[in-house]
Parts: sequence; C-alpha cells; structure tokens
Amino acid sequence: MTEQLSRVAMVVAAVAVTVASVVLGGQGRGAPPQPGDCPRDPVSFHSCALAKAKTFMPPRTSGGQPDMQGLWRGQGGGVENIEAHAGNGDVNAGPTWVVDTPDGKVPYQPWALEQRKQNFAKYIDPNVPCFSSGVPRMLYTPGDITIAQTPEMFVITHSRSHTFRVIPIGSLPRVNASVRLAMGTSRARWEGNTLVVDVTNQNGKVWLDQAANFYSEAVHVVERFTQVDANTIHYEARIDDPAVYTRPWTMVFAIRRITDPGYEVFEEACHEGERDTEQLLGTGLLLYPGTARRPR
Repeated sequence: MTEQLSRVAMVVAAVAVTVASVVLGGQGRGAPPQPGDCPRDPVSFHSCALAKAKTFMPPRTSGGQPDMQGLWRGQGGGVENIEAHAGNGDVNAGPTWVVDTPDGKVPYQPWALEQRKQNFAKYIDPNVPCFSSGVPRMLYTPGDITIAQTPEMFVITHSRSHTFRVIPIGSLPRVNASVRLAMGTSRARWEGNTLVVDVTNQNGKVWLDQAANFYSEAVHVVERFTQVDANTIHYEARIDDPAVYTRPWTMVFAIRRITDPGYEVFEEACHEGERDTEQLLGTGLLLYPGTARRPR
C-alpha cells in the first residue's frame, strides 16, 4: 500500500502542473446557445445529448482517452432545487433535474420526505458555512470547474472553497467502508467515450440543494461523463440510498465549456468574510448533522 500511495502522490504532483497550465491557458465564460445545441431543460437535454453522443467523436489525449481537459461550468438552477419549482423573491423558477421517475421527484421513503421538511425548517444549508458540497452537488455549485487528466487520474477542481477530487482510473483499493469523507472516495473506468465514476464513503452531511433534498452516508453514486460536442458534457448521476429512497433515481444536467480565451479562474475561498452562518445560527437554525437513519 505504501508503494501505491507513493505512486498516487507522484501522479497528483504531475496533474497539479497540468491543472496550472490549463488554468493559465484560460478558456472563458460559457458560450451563449448556438444552433444545434440541445435544450437547456435537463429532461429534454438528456435524450438530445445521448443521441448526439452516438455520432460525436471527442478529441483524444496522448494516451488515447477522450480529452475533457479545460475550464467548465455546471448548469445553474439545481443548486436552488433539483425538483421542478416555482419562483419567488428569493428563488428562480426551474425545471426538474430528475429524469427517470414518473413525477420528476426524488423517490423518498415516507419518513425521509418528512425529514426533508424538517431539514429545511431546522437546519442551515451545509453550503452556507463553506463545507464541501459532496457528489454530485460539487458539479453544479456556482463557480468554475477545471478538469485535468493523466492516463491514471481524472482530476476535478472547483473555484469555490478549495474543493477538489482526484479520481483514480482503475482498481486502486478504497479506504475502509467505515471511513466517511465529505467528497467520498471515487474510482473510475472508461466505457467507450464515457467516464464512469463509482462514488462511495460519503458522510451524508450535505444537501443536494437549498431545498434540503438529501441522502445519508449509505449513498452510492454512479456518475457518467460523456462529451456530446466540443463544448458540452452530458453529466448523469445515478443515486442509490436504501436508507432514504424507495428506489435508485437519476439526475442529469449539462456541464458547458468556458470559451472566452482570456478567462481567468479566481479562487473563492468562501470562508474569508463569511458572516451568514453566524446570523442564521442567531435565528435558531442549527448546523446540519446528517441523518442517522439506517437502511431497512
């Protein structure tokens, strides 16, 4: 294991140099919609993007893998609520991101649906005090995403709150199942042009959005990254948590390339000057502890 850890450390160091070069190269803000782009609504985007993926041949790295390196930004809206919702003075209206349930809603067990209501009434969204957003929320939290690759690693960094993921490609052993981490542990494999990432070991102390949709530490997420044109990644997360949901369900959204050649990524450390948490604690709200409910 020591030898494996040393190998990982060397790869991470190499990737850090790659990330730096990607950032310095800068690719700017996401381009406005173009003719032939898939719809912005996630449900309509899902079927359109999968059809485009059948004919799109992505660029390749020197190792022959699909090359997704560069600067990106996750689709907006889901951070407020991943289910369809009306707008008000604080939240913009938005469509559902859930693509495989009849009503477009997260399939909660009855107790968990009630827990979501309690979460919203009693607790502070864990993103407010600058905790890591977990998977998949990291990818649609507002901010800039940098992707860098080696044959052995797929690295994602986010401009907010020093969030990053170093994802081994292959069968590197995971940490013990008893270890719980904010971002969990991830292992990836290529299936054709799609990177499939298996995520376990999350601590369950995050929400999926500001509406308090949640999962427990029993969650198992399978992500699929598929580039469908030069500037768009179809992102899919299959979310299974037998402690919370009645069945697995799937979220889909677009990750779009930042195309401005002069764009620079600026760090949003988040903690510096953050005052909302103190004010919300003063109203009687609490820090979210996660859920202790176990699978049936």
